[in-house]
Amino acid sequence: MSVRDDLLAAAARVYAEAGYRGATTRRIALAAGVNEITLFRHFGSKDALLRDALSRTDDRPGAELPEEPRNPAAELLAWAGSHITDMRGRQALIRTCMGEFAEHPGLFVPENSGPVRAARALTQYLIRLRQRGLARAEFDPSAAAALLIGTLFADAMGRDIMPDLYANQPDKALREYIGLFLRGIGAEPKTRGAAR
Repeated sequence: MSVRDDLLAAAARVYAEAGYRGATTRRIALAAGVNEITLFRHFGSKDALLRDALSRTDDRPGAELPEEPRNPAAELLAWAGSHITDMRGRQALIRTCMGEFAEHPGLFVPENSGPVRAARALTQYLIRLRQRGLARAEFDPSAAAALLIGTLFADAMGRDIMPDLYANQPDKALREYIGLFLRGIGAEPKTRGAAR
């Protein structure tokens, strides 16, 4: 990794642990194994560094939905599994970002964030499902995408906070979410339990 990459990774890690105030340039530089002058030479300011670091964490590719849908149950299960696993892995960072968004909105680019891009991709996939006759119910694709993304997000962020609500095993819960979603859009598998 380059010095720039080290700084970006350290900034995201320190920000997730300590938030904006605790993510001092000194602490970030120390975590990256460089001096503060190097940090400022590469990024100019703490805000520029954090903005780049947070943007970079959103750029990780997840599973993609196919252009030619064939098996909605398997395709959605793989896609949702990839996204929920990624969110669980970035739980601390996501929670810190959410908690500090109002105070530091300039650090985030919500209109091009990972969840927004995922929702766009899912919306387009749902439109393709409908065009191919694989989703028979009447529904708004954007609302349906928001519903599934919101469900995945709530599980990824809330499982440790509300253990009674999320008492079932994560894999079983994911299969249930996808099964319910498929029934809701009229894309239920031909054989009962195929999404399970």
